[in-house]
Amino acid sequence: MTWTPARDEDAALVTGAGRFVDDLDPLPGTLVAAVVRSPHPHARIRGVDLERARAHPGVAAVIGPDEVRAAVRPFPLSTSTPMPYLPSAVDVARYVGEPVAVVVASDRYVAEDAAELVEVDYAPLDVVVDTRAALEPGAPLLHPEAGTNVATDRTFSFGDVDGAFARAEHVVRGEYTFPRYSSVPMECYGLVASWGTEDVEVWANFHGPFTMVPVAAGALGVPVSRFRLHVPADIGGSFGIKSGIYPYVVLMALASKYAGRPVRWTEDRVEHLLASSSGAGRAMGFEAAVAGDGTVGALRVDLVDDVGAYLRPPEPSTLYRCFGNITGAYDVPAVAIRARAAVTNRAPTGLNRGFGGQQLYFGLERLMDAVATATGLDVAEVRRRNLVRSFPYRTPTGGLYDSGDYEQALDVLLAKGGYAELRARQEAARAEGAFYGVGLALVVDPSGTNIGYVGLATPAAERKPGRDKSGSTEIVRASVDLQGVVTVLLGSVPQGQGHATVARRVAADRLGLPVEQVRAVVDMDTATTPWTVTSGSYSSRFAPLVTSAVIAAVDRLAETVRAGASVLLDVAPDGLELADGSVRDPATGASCLFRHAAGVVHWDPGALPAGAPARLATEGEFVPPEAVAATSEDKINSSLCYGFVAEMVGVRIEPDTLEVTLDRVATVHDAGTVLDPVLLEGQVLGALVHGLGGAAYEEFRYSPAGQPTSATFLDYLCPTSAETAFDLVSDHVSSPSPLTPLGAKGCGEGSSMSLPVAYANAIADALAPAGVVIDALPLHGSVIHDLLGEH
Repeated sequence: MTWTPARDEDAALVTGAGRFVDDLDPLPGTLVAAVVRSPHPHARIRGVDLERARAHPGVAAVIGPDEVRAAVRPFPLSTSTPMPYLPSAVDVARYVGEPVAVVVASDRYVAEDAAELVEVDYAPLDVVVDTRAALEPGAPLLHPEAGTNVATDRTFSFGDVDGAFARAEHVVRGEYTFPRYSSVPMECYGLVASWGTEDVEVWANFHGPFTMVPVAAGALGVPVSRFRLHVPADIGGSFGIKSGIYPYVVLMALASKYAGRPVRWTEDRVEHLLASSSGAGRAMGFEAAVAGDGTVGALRVDLVDDVGAYLRPPEPSTLYRCFGNITGAYDVPAVAIRARAAVTNRAPTGLNRGFGGQQLYFGLERLMDAVATATGLDVAEVRRRNLVRSFPYRTPTGGLYDSGDYEQALDVLLAKGGYAELRARQEAARAEGAFYGVGLALVVDPSGTNIGYVGLATPAAERKPGRDKSGSTEIVRASVDLQGVVTVLLGSVPQGQGHATVARRVAADRLGLPVEQVRAVVDMDTATTPWTVTSGSYSSRFAPLVTSAVIAAVDRLAETVRAGASVLLDVAPDGLELADGSVRDPATGASCLFRHAAGVVHWDPGALPAGAPARLATEGEFVPPEAVAATSEDKINSSLCYGFVAEMVGVRIEPDTLEVTLDRVATVHDAGTVLDPVLLEGQVLGALVHGLGGAAYEEFRYSPAGQPTSATFLDYLCPTSAETAFDLVSDHVSSPSPLTPLGAKGCGEGSSMSLPVAYANAIADALAPAGVVIDALPLHGSVIHDLLGEH
């Protein structure tokens, strides 16, 4: 029996034939770079001496603040706050690990030896690392020209918020803190940059979004048409983190210009943990106006994101990615929001799997537990009473929930996840003197981001007419060769999700071909692969957007193939059907092979009917009309479609050791039409593990003096297979989206949003008899020890 891999991508990976960026040697004579980084969290750079490093044997070039200042423009920011950001420090270093100089040499050993010869004269400055402290009057200013540490500050109000709070029987409040963490990929940053005579050409494990391409080109002062980016088919994970590689792309391109040869830079793990990227930390306050029956009439939300030393594009995306679904799964008619981003002496932040969602839902779902406590209702019942029930549903902030049945998903979760059983276990555990808790979380899972949400960082009155931003466009190229084999070229830059596998099957099904007659290619070359600024593997775009573009592309091919078949069958092309590898006339039953019909177009296009298309290489695009710019009232549908996740966690905490055991995780997903059940389960499990990392292990910690204290895997703990051997109950419901051709929604991020707060709710439930309040993550034995010691 022939073994058929579940995914087209697997064979190369499991046999060691993958092609990662370090496997590529695209240009001869490539040199190697090492980065000199600041050891200080905040210090003025009084001088940099590069001469000893330049004189070291084997060194080709050394660049520092003078070279960067002279040649690189600050990256364009989403706000007008004067906090310029360059790929390296030129006057002040603002976080430990910030690049200060780059040494280019014959090999890495020489480069790192010479890097130690770079002498930097630092004058340390005062430090602020706490988010709330950065807002205080008198806090050390990271960017004195701004006069503040607040990079953006916007307020919004939708509906009768004040009236709802005046009428409320209960006002429930909570303040919560969400940590910085990174879904650390196995492969760190890596790139090869070449400043040529015509183009700046870069090979990098960049995953998108491609809004960063014009940002990088603009910083280098070259047209986008002269900035060529290649992304290898294989990326050793990203989960959003590798979108932050672009400052290094700019820095190494400049190093290549000075060296006169291509430059390779591969980040090591310490560098990655120090200075790559992480999700934004968030300090937040939530208030709910609650009626006697437990229904929420309004919310007040105060969000403060710690974006690190700079508002690095695409931040402040984390604040606004979930703007349209900020009320979550609940029918809340009014909401007031304050959204701020604060700079601190930490590394800059960016995208991290579920970005914006895990922060939002940590506050919102902790608040719903507090509402249950205030009203005396069960945590499941208070959620049920507030659920959105009718679809499509427009949120007060402008989100359009396209479809769903949230109550059905909750019912499936409680039944199949064994809610009553876990409550019984809780009683038994407490009788033994152990702590046991059950936590729930219900989240709306946005997919197919509308990049128009970035406009919310700018007040409506300041948005320039004709300069709005919107869209979730994807483009796919499809072609048919001389033997009738269809090739689909994707620009989605996957990082292991199986995009090629699904695209191939979608195209085959649409064209009535055996899957063996279709191949899918993942090959991002910005000079030859079709792409838009919204392209990339982020925000669960593939299922709703890329597959829709695949359909558009192959449907155009089908029109051409029908025209070729009409010659062979001597009938009009309209009404011909594609099925079973053939083109058939349903009226007569006559048919010809798909490849023969395509052969007519290749070999005898003069025989085609007048006006018939002769294109066997075409592109298809998907431009959803629901993804439009923010209104003058600051409402926006910030994603195309919205899935749903209902999650439940049971935890046991041993009273003597305070060891936390995940007794059960139950999860129910509604991702619309399921395109591949195996891949869906893989995405669910992966998101659960990433969520568990942020909930129980991972945190980028800093001392009060601004020094990182988790810069190796000895201190930055990630869940392993041992920590993920929990009892998992996974199920699905389906409400196909009316907005996508296949009815598909995204599913890759949902549990990374829901698991952290479900886990926190379970810990809070377990420790409630001890009077412990849970308002921050991560939660593990030592944290629990400290919390219990306070009571």
